Amino acid sequence: MEPTCRKEKEKPKPKETPNRGERAKHKSAQHELKQRQRAEIYALNKVMTDLEQQQFEAFCKQMQTPTE
Repeated sequence: MEPTCRKEKEKPKPKETPNRGERAKHKSAQHELKQRQRAEIYALNKVMTDLEQQQFEAFCKQMQTPTE
C-alpha cells in the first residue's frame, strides 16, 4: 500500500532582516533627518521671534507718538 497524498513540509520563508550595515545606514539616515528637522525648526523659530520683536517695537513706537 502506498501512502495517500503526503503533504510535503514547506520550509518556512526566511524573514527579510536587514544586515548590520543596512541597519546602521538606516539608523544614521534617521539621525541625520532628525538633526536637519531640528535645525529647520530652530531657524523658523528665530525668524518668527525676530518678526514678533519687530512688530512689538513698531507697536511701542505707535503708542508713544501722540495722536491728534
